[in-house]
Amino acid sequence: MAGYTAEDEQIIGQQFNDLLTSCNKICHSEADWEMIKKAFFLAKEAHKGVRRRSGEPYILHPIAVARIVVCEEGLGVKSTCAALLHDVVEDTSYTVEDIENLFGPKVASMVDGLTKVAAALNEDVSAQAETFRKILLTLSDDIRVIIIKIADRLHNMRTLGSMPRHKQIKITSETMYLFAPLAYRLGLYAIKTELEDLSLKYMYPEEYATIQAKMEATATERNEFIERFIQPIKEKLSQAGIDFTISGRVKTVYSIWSKMQRKQIPFEEIYDLFAIRIIFKPNELTPEKAQCWHIYSLLTDIYTPKPDRIRDWVSFPKANGYEALHATFMRPDGIWAEVQIRSERMDEIAERGFAAHWKYKQEHDTEDEFDKWLKDVRHAMSQPTGNAADFLENVKMTLYMTEMVIFTPKGEARKFPVGATALDFAYDIHTNVGNTAIGAKINHKIESIYTKLNSGDQVQILTAETAHPTIEWLDHVATMKAKQSIITYLKRVRQNNIERGISIFDNRMREFGITPSARLFRKLLPAYDCTNKDEFYSKLGSEIINLSDIDSILRQNSKNKVLKFWTFDFASGSKSKDVIVKSSRDVESIGEQKFVPAECCNPIPGDNITGYRDPITGDIIVHKTDCEELIRLAAQKGENLVGNIKWATYKAESYLSEIRLRGLDRVGVLRDLAQVITVELDINIRELKIQSHDGIFEGKISIYVPDTESLYSLMDKVGKIKGIDKVERV
Repeated sequence: MAGYTAEDEQIIGQQFNDLLTSCNKICHSEADWEMIKKAFFLAKEAHKGVRRRSGEPYILHPIAVARIVVCEEGLGVKSTCAALLHDVVEDTSYTVEDIENLFGPKVASMVDGLTKVAAALNEDVSAQAETFRKILLTLSDDIRVIIIKIADRLHNMRTLGSMPRHKQIKITSETMYLFAPLAYRLGLYAIKTELEDLSLKYMYPEEYATIQAKMEATATERNEFIERFIQPIKEKLSQAGIDFTISGRVKTVYSIWSKMQRKQIPFEEIYDLFAIRIIFKPNELTPEKAQCWHIYSLLTDIYTPKPDRIRDWVSFPKANGYEALHATFMRPDGIWAEVQIRSERMDEIAERGFAAHWKYKQEHDTEDEFDKWLKDVRHAMSQPTGNAADFLENVKMTLYMTEMVIFTPKGEARKFPVGATALDFAYDIHTNVGNTAIGAKINHKIESIYTKLNSGDQVQILTAETAHPTIEWLDHVATMKAKQSIITYLKRVRQNNIERGISIFDNRMREFGITPSARLFRKLLPAYDCTNKDEFYSKLGSEIINLSDIDSILRQNSKNKVLKFWTFDFASGSKSKDVIVKSSRDVESIGEQKFVPAECCNPIPGDNITGYRDPITGDIIVHKTDCEELIRLAAQKGENLVGNIKWATYKAESYLSEIRLRGLDRVGVLRDLAQVITVELDINIRELKIQSHDGIFEGKISIYVPDTESLYSLMDKVGKIKGIDKVERV
């Protein structure tokens, strides 16, 4: 194997020296320095001759990850060594035992946790989901593994430009699905926002560049305004004898893009592009919470506050340990601005997340919200799970959530995500309480167990021994514990039904002299409205379906639809071919491939698209690239993403799409709509629904368009009709 060139040695030496400089704050003895140097030289030798896709020596990657661990995450010597060694066991002949002999059990345990799952996995189980599961399981032992893995992902995202397009989509999907939420939950806000920004940059490069350019164009004007806004605050706080720093933080490109998408508004209508942050040095004689409210009181002497926009995370910290007082004030030009008030301790926890949280926790050995979250995750791990993807979905439920406080009948405060129901509360009390819940008293009034709770509610659960979970309950819970408990119960029942269903089906097939096959199930599953064999067997065993009409189903021939909607260019290895998809979900085979448009996002010509190979049927499902379902699938089973799929030609003259609109009700608005759509644009309307109330009309229009260009042109013209103020694609 080729070694390092003189130029490589110079670059590697410079990067390692930078790492050593960063380690000044964590190395407290000669043994610490020696351990880091030993880890570096072992990794350097192990990765000798290996290069990244960009062409640089591979060893630069673990050095970069180690710097993130030290500088941006605030971890210590053993974590730095684990970061340097994180790919050694996976990619070289070194074993975990070798690492333990050289660096001790703690470093070896972290490296083992960071090592990816071996390739010998079941075909129906996602390698990525198994990898994530293994990482999350280390919560039971050492949470530093996840923090190092986040650092590894951050550096991979920073260097993603050298990867092919379909790999970029796979990696950004994983990042948005799991790593950004994990960084958020661990309090690593700076890393979380950078992961989101980088994901947007590679998923939507044009939109990212446009927003970034507009941010840069308005930077001077924005900075001048921030300075004018904070000047009177500086004077007021200084007069009060408060030791503080104040700054204006500009929102990230991703947060601006998200708001544009969520509210369907252009960049020019986003006014809260920044937030003011006040960080004060606390007076030891006064509680920090009281000092936060004192500063807020001083600000109300300068600017007008908005009472319904106060976020008190001082009295009720977030589950990741975040504490701050957020308030919104009217700016001089009549626009609202957010101000964040924190102590130095709160700021360190906000910036460094878990590492800072742990440091301060050692000074006050009490259970906090972060510990409660870890307990919930560990509880989920102790439950039987069908596969890694289910497990991952359950854990993810706890990552991003806006919290509210609910009270027990005795006044105990418990935290839940916004959207939680009385059923979530029941399972939070105890699994048996949840499994037997029939209703709830919310603020002393009897309500359904499906009732969504509001912050401040007081809840008492009503139970009955005859009650039990049903599959519908899963649609009415928002917490991991509730969902996992329901699934565990239902799986016990379902397994019994599956075994009974298999017996019934096999006996019936023997009567026909038929051997069950994949081809047989492709015909039977849609006929019985089932998506897979287990669902079919379960419904059969529980008598939801029966086989009384199976003979007529078996005699039916598949109906081939002829109308073609589009063609794709599909790159597979070095070959490229057109792939034709029909107007029906009963799609045409091209060789061994079957392609079908995804029902969840309904892509049409002009949309950015990505293919996903269904692991059960082998069909390639074509999604819009920003489809949430695709992001979930790519994160869990990214190995099933196919190569590059792009629009080539499309055969249909039109494709069904739908727009939603809203505006002021007036005489003639329907006439104007019809004039623009059918006369000016010559587009056929399939269905039009309009409802009017209190002088406002809202509606949906189904139209036939050939591609996205025509659709967005239509939306633009409709938006210019008098009285219409909102038009969006459904």
